[in-house]
Amino acid sequence: MKKQIFESIHNELKKKPNILITTHRSPDGDAMGSSLALYQVLKAQGYKVSLVVPNSYPKFLHWLPNNNDVLEFEGNEERANTLIDTSSMIFCLDFNDLQRTDMMCESLQRSKATFVMIDHHQDPSDFADIMFSVPGISSTAQLIYEFIEEMGWNNLMTVGIAQCIYTGLVTDTGSFRFSSVDARTHEITAKLIELGLEQANIHQKLFDNNKESRLKLLGYCLSEKLEVLSEYQTAVMSLSQKELDQFNFIKGDTEGFVNYALSIDGVIFTAFFVQNENKVKISFRSVNNFRANLLSKKHFNGGGHINAAGGVHMGTLDEAIDKFKAILPDYKVELTGNK
Repeated sequence: MKKQIFESIHNELKKKPNILITTHRSPDGDAMGSSLALYQVLKAQGYKVSLVVPNSYPKFLHWLPNNNDVLEFEGNEERANTLIDTSSMIFCLDFNDLQRTDMMCESLQRSKATFVMIDHHQDPSDFADIMFSVPGISSTAQLIYEFIEEMGWNNLMTVGIAQCIYTGLVTDTGSFRFSSVDARTHEITAKLIELGLEQANIHQKLFDNNKESRLKLLGYCLSEKLEVLSEYQTAVMSLSQKELDQFNFIKGDTEGFVNYALSIDGVIFTAFFVQNENKVKISFRSVNNFRANLLSKKHFNGGGHINAAGGVHMGTLDEAIDKFKAILPDYKVELTGNK
């Protein structure tokens, strides 16, 4: 099956297509790392390639090589739509349903291009013509490395591409601590380091460049907004728009906040609610076998990985939290093992 997938991609590339790469709304480290890695290797092969993302992403990712070539759909709709409409091959990275592209979805649905999905999330939809979908793998960045290797393009691997792949690996694995990390993940990392990757420098750029206001926001969130629901081995945190404004919030400031509550002894499930205009964005994290993605998909129009998922509630922050607390009794046995 894997051989057939790459033969299909190779056959499409023989046609010298106009290629577009895209990813999900509010791209994270894995989305941008894998997209920019693929962008660089396809450019090195001489293909005409563009990279369009739905909207803005955290500034701590803007150092990535070729970042200046990224076009944000939101605010540049006319130019972005032209690129979509003139593309004959579209790589969809780090998402498995076109709805995840949000404001780009309608334009992508209109396209007659050949769609190639490269992704690691569970339960993929069937929108793509070619699917390199491996649920459970640590990251899409790991799959991009496999893609480069399977296509026989190892000679094109540069330090810049390695930086992008490593960014995806380290951000989507919680610095290699999640259960999705396997021996192959570490093997790939070793090969990137052998290539000349300076991983300590990347960690500094990703994790050690905090603004004072961000650290104060984290402190406020933990001291004032953390609620532990011991009966369900669950923790909840939330931030309103007013609270975000108080700490001069910019996109990316709350990245990773949800993981802090999961470090509490006895807590196996956490939810982090952030108000965003007329909707609430929700991050879920879990440990063991509790499927955060299924809860998110059923109740909050979301999805993701078993232990890391996201969702949205159209309404107020209080409504979203009340809804979450109201459904917890339905999951008590799964969360605690007790009826």
